[in-house]
Amino acid sequence: MKADRIEIILVTGAAGFIGSHLCEQLLREGINVIGIDSFNSYYDVEIKKNNVKLIEATAKDNGKNFQMLTGDIRDTQFLNTVFSKYKIDAIVSLAANAGVRPSIEEPLEYISVNLDGLTKLLECAKNYGIKKFIFASSSSVYGNNRKTPFSEEDPVDNPISPYAATKKAGELICYTYHSLYDINIACLRYFTVYGPRQRPDLAINKFTRLIFNGSKIEMYGDGSTARDYTYVSDVVSGTIAAINYLSRDESIYDIFNLGGSNPIKLIDLIDLIAKTLNKPVEIITKPMQPGDVEVTFSDFSRAQEKLNYYPQVTIEKGIENFVRWYVKNSD
Repeated sequence: MKADRIEIILVTGAAGFIGSHLCEQLLREGINVIGIDSFNSYYDVEIKKNNVKLIEATAKDNGKNFQMLTGDIRDTQFLNTVFSKYKIDAIVSLAANAGVRPSIEEPLEYISVNLDGLTKLLECAKNYGIKKFIFASSSSVYGNNRKTPFSEEDPVDNPISPYAATKKAGELICYTYHSLYDINIACLRYFTVYGPRQRPDLAINKFTRLIFNGSKIEMYGDGSTARDYTYVSDVVSGTIAAINYLSRDESIYDIFNLGGSNPIKLIDLIDLIAKTLNKPVEIITKPMQPGDVEVTFSDFSRAQEKLNYYPQVTIEKGIENFVRWYVKNSD
């Protein structure tokens, strides 16, 4: 990264899966990091605390500064305290209520965190003169798009979950702030990110845990649904490339798919995990759940052209890496 232009980056959701990996890589590349996280109870808080310990160790190893701040991005007073104290050069907005299915059960909370929180961060960017802003969007904005692979030029006006709707709305709010206040913004549509430290409620982690423990797996649908899984290090490299892209001396608002462009069917994913663990698997078939899309499939040609993004980790290698990490940490 261009350390002469960017010295301090604020990462919200820093204690989470993607956030912790991003913070570590930024520190390795010579950037000081301010992390914000609410440490909510969506999943085990101890997992997030352990992630923070890993970030702190990376900061120490690389001689850089990392500050972990506990707070809610909807808390204007908290945010003003942070932005007043630190001279922040760029914001990476990862903090959000995640998950398609829970958003159907708690839509008001998702709208509050994902939209009110995002808007308050954009207000801080405006008020404190921060001209580089990354928004973590999602492949879920494409809904059940019939055209594959999904392109940033495709219409995304039919989200099928409140979570997806908040991500689409977030992109629009970002454009508004870019247009009104000349903030350079990149919206990154992440495609099903996985890897070590992945949230325990997500498919690869959950399936690995169940197969490892000899438990049955519940599979929603007939196994033909497919996801474009993207390894966390590829998403991190794409995100850092996007930060650099925003440093160009021009007005920028852009949207990028960060995916693997290689969807795998659910039944094949389960089989791959079982083979990698060298354990048998018993599957219980359940009906498809509301909000689940049939396929995700990224066209990342725009990111390749503008960010030099190209995913390096295949699903086979990524699952091998994840299983190795899981087994090592399963004691």
